[in-house]
Amino acid sequence: MAGGWAKDGAVSEQIEASISDELARLKSRPALQGESLTHCADCEEEIPVARQRAIPGVKLCIECQQERDGTLKARGGLNRRGSKDSQLK
Repeated sequence: MAGGWAKDGAVSEQIEASISDELARLKSRPALQGESLTHCADCEEEIPVARQRAIPGVKLCIECQQERDGTLKARGGLNRRGSKDSQLK
């Protein structure tokens, strides 16, 4: 897919680097700590035991967590070259 003066595999390398950067960013976020709540901190619905065991320190039910995740703003649309359309050319 890479063309022009780009070496073979340049696009794959760029994708891999972007994935590695994002994984590193996610791993650097502070993990939940402490005991899991039995009831959601937002809506007070019961949090299933399986969720409490799967995510130590969980504070929200699935619905409230999905609602919060959906309100997060996406990060900027810039790629590694610093422009939005450099990969489209």
